[in-house]
Amino acid sequence: MSTREIVICSVLPYANGPLHLGHMVGFLQADFWARFLRLQGHTVWHVSGDDAHGTPIMLHAEKEGLTPEALIAQIKTLHERDFADFNIGFDNFHTTHSSENKQLTEEIYLRLKDNHYIFQKTIKQAFDPEKNMFLPDRYVKGECPRCHAQDQYGDNCEACGATYSPTDLINPKSALSGATPIEKESTHFFFDLPQFEDMLRTFLASGHLQTEVRNKLNEWFAAGLHPWDISRDAPYFGFEIPGEVDKYFYVWLDAPIGYMASLLNLSLRNPLLNFPEIWHKDSKVELHHFIGKDIIYFHGLFWPAVLYGCGYRLPNSIFANGFLTINGYKMSKSRGTFIKARTYLDHLNPEYLRYYFATKLSHNIDDLDFHTDDFIARVNSDLVGKFVNIASRCAKIINGTFDSQLSSSLLQPEMFNHFVTKGKQIAELYEHRDFSKAMREIMNLADEANQMIDAQKPWALVKDQNTVARAQDVCTLALNLFRQLMIYLKPVLPQLAAKSEDFFAIAPQTWDDSEKPLLNHRINTYEPLLQRIDTLKVNAMMDAEQQPIPTPATLKDAKPEITIDDFNKIDLRVATVISAEAVEGADKLIKLSVELDGHVRQIFAGIKSAYAPEALIGQQVIVVANLKPRQMRFGLSEGMVLCASGDEKLYIVQPQQPIDTGTVVR
Repeated sequence: MSTREIVICSVLPYANGPLHLGHMVGFLQADFWARFLRLQGHTVWHVSGDDAHGTPIMLHAEKEGLTPEALIAQIKTLHERDFADFNIGFDNFHTTHSSENKQLTEEIYLRLKDNHYIFQKTIKQAFDPEKNMFLPDRYVKGECPRCHAQDQYGDNCEACGATYSPTDLINPKSALSGATPIEKESTHFFFDLPQFEDMLRTFLASGHLQTEVRNKLNEWFAAGLHPWDISRDAPYFGFEIPGEVDKYFYVWLDAPIGYMASLLNLSLRNPLLNFPEIWHKDSKVELHHFIGKDIIYFHGLFWPAVLYGCGYRLPNSIFANGFLTINGYKMSKSRGTFIKARTYLDHLNPEYLRYYFATKLSHNIDDLDFHTDDFIARVNSDLVGKFVNIASRCAKIINGTFDSQLSSSLLQPEMFNHFVTKGKQIAELYEHRDFSKAMREIMNLADEANQMIDAQKPWALVKDQNTVARAQDVCTLALNLFRQLMIYLKPVLPQLAAKSEDFFAIAPQTWDDSEKPLLNHRINTYEPLLQRIDTLKVNAMMDAEQQPIPTPATLKDAKPEITIDDFNKIDLRVATVISAEAVEGADKLIKLSVELDGHVRQIFAGIKSAYAPEALIGQQVIVVANLKPRQMRFGLSEGMVLCASGDEKLYIVQPQQPIDTGTVVR
């Protein structure tokens, strides 16, 4: 098999906050692929870095009382720690706020400009009349002009992925002051994307993207490509445009160049990486991007056009992944379904999540659901109950009865060879990123191994002197099958693989090692390789992300908290006031006669300060019908009229007429 040189670029996480489990979907997918390719003997460079520019970072830094540089340095440290603890093996994790990225961004801009792909244009831009400043895109929020999602930023919609100008927003508001922006002229720099339409059509049709992604991007051609604004006015955290004053590169110009910058930074420390060769238009080095489906426009249209416009090579492929839901719901802080990566790591083994995501990931862009019950059942059943069970059932027999020595010959070599053949199929699934199918094939093999052990019963064979040697052969075969499966799982479970290699007392395994049995070899004493997931730990993780729920105790003059069971005891009915009169000798009371289900009741209500008695006659009110009658000085009160206080006033609660369900309400 010929070896390949492969560059994998994982999406650049935004340096504005901690990583969450949704981020892990794409990063783990790329890590699985990179580890598999390395096991196959290929040279792989896996890079990423923080996307560290833009208005949100500037706003966040101001809020925290930090410089943007200090904020992104803090976030980068947190990101690197989370990636390391999830065993995501980057060759380099850099930042877009770097000397390498500044150098490359300026070079690319000047080359595009020399090639006549950059032009200037005076545009009308959102301006905050209260703050007396131009508003960069993310200082403006409003309704998306395409899908009409509310509260969207002024550069792109997080709901539908559309990109636009802040002036395109419906009902825009300044994120700084809340004022309605006015339009004011400013000179901006544009990348002439329409010049690349033919090239982009060819690129999309050449199999570089998933079918769903290609179809989505083709919608842009139907609407017509437009020049892309690559500049922003001060104040802005980013790189200044060479030769200009108070003009900055838009973050989405220098962000993908960050992939190049991360590779350039790595090449300065690793002479084996030939940076110019990677980006040469005739390069034989493979270049693959792993991104979220929400940013396919920037990676599938703008980025290839920029590369082509500079004479650089294009990506071999762009792999997009779907979003993550938690227990069927979108990730939400209020629901407690926004689980940070560190929160997970504080409670659970990262290999659990690596395996669970592997069982869900395919080459498509479907969304994934992290369902806690399924997560617990899948890991405990597959990894512990099926896979690790093979080793735990047989290792102790080898350790205790055969002085940790494996047999010198292989029982049932046809079964071992069957696992070798299946390994070739599993390799094909890994290559095409069909990780879920690969996991199913591996667990099917684990079932076969356990069935063999159940049929041979080595625990019984070892008790009989006539069959004790066969017990060693059975356990040797079982442990070799386990070792094969561990190699097949190594891209997903690197920690468990390392522990297994220590148990076998062998060097780190490659994919081809699965074809050679381990015989006449002394293993180490078996120690449990993996524990079952403790449901309490999963619950603790979910509880840790729950937001505090406001209670009535936080309200002014609030009464003690009640439960839904208390509320269910109250019988609320609609009644009609048939007479009302002031109560002589009482400052607040009005005596009401109300008709309730054909019966008349007398109720004394303390509402005289808010309502004249005659104004209540004929009104419908809501009464507590099952309130115990109370004998008052002025007579018997047989219920209570429901009232509420607010704005230091008193309001009778009245029923609203039901909406006619046959009428469309707009």
